[in-house]
Amino acid sequence: MAALRGILFDKDGTLFDFHATWSIWSAELVLLLAEGSAQNAEDLAQAIGFDQGTGRFHPASPVIAGTPPEIAEALLPHLPGRALADLVAQMNALAARARMVPAVPLVPLLQSLRGRGLRLGLATNDSERPARAHLASVGIAHLFDYVAGSDSGHGGKPHPGMLLAFAAAEGLAPHQVAMVGDSSHDLAAGRAAGMATVAVLTGPAKAEDLHELADVVLPDIGHLPAWLDSLA
Repeated sequence: MAALRGILFDKDGTLFDFHATWSIWSAELVLLLAEGSAQNAEDLAQAIGFDQGTGRFHPASPVIAGTPPEIAEALLPHLPGRALADLVAQMNALAARARMVPAVPLVPLLQSLRGRGLRLGLATNDSERPARAHLASVGIAHLFDYVAGSDSGHGGKPHPGMLLAFAAAEGLAPHQVAMVGDSSHDLAAGRAAGMATVAVLTGPAKAEDLHELADVVLPDIGHLPAWLDSLA
């Protein structure tokens, strides 16, 4: 593996614990959209693969790796009269206020990675505005050189557009970058971009789901420094 000069992170399930953050958001979203109807709330929850009783997600839930428009499209059949753009805007506003739960202590980890001379980026299928709000809410926005969401003009994962844009913006060759994520979308995008791929297990996917697409599987991003040391 070539010497790495950049690390590109997914957001949800990678920087932040997926279930601790997005179970609450999904519960709030379906109750808000249901307008007081328990049956409507259940129909909406099922549409996005969310179990209201357990707070867990079906592996195929669009909330796990989908873009906001993809989540909205799953909900729209149960919301007659709603427009896609209006629903996405409502979802993004609610998402921007979501309480993010870091997967590990993020400030010292990101500072240590920058101390190694690494350029740091974020590539998320969330929208860019909520993503920047989430980074700011835990005091790490200033530690990122690049932030892109699925609406930033480069497409969403598993396509490699956001990843290649990071490499170009930072003057790096793709093989000098590691894509770190918790889903097959993240890793497939990394492979398509010609980057190293690092899987972490702080999202819904299990190691066996990610193994074939990952150069390494780590418990969480807190293990990145030791992995980088092993490369050296």
